[in-house]
Amino acid sequence: MSNRYFLTQEATKDILLRVTNVCGECYRDLQEGDTIHYDMETYRYLCDGCQEEFCEVHQKECEEDEGEGLF
Repeated sequence: MSNRYFLTQEATKDILLRVTNVCGECYRDLQEGDTIHYDMETYRYLCDGCQEEFCEVHQKECEEDEGEGLF
């Protein structure tokens, strides 16, 4: 799922200075070298924890929708 919704990369000094230095969800400080995830739907960077939480919630929603069928 991470490939579909997120661009995962290492936080660089350039990103931290020019774009953001906090997680777009929990506002935790991001440090150079952290693994960060760019959310392509909401156009923000997320930390590992918030990205994992998003994936878990989305997975549960998909599993609930599978039982409903098309009609």
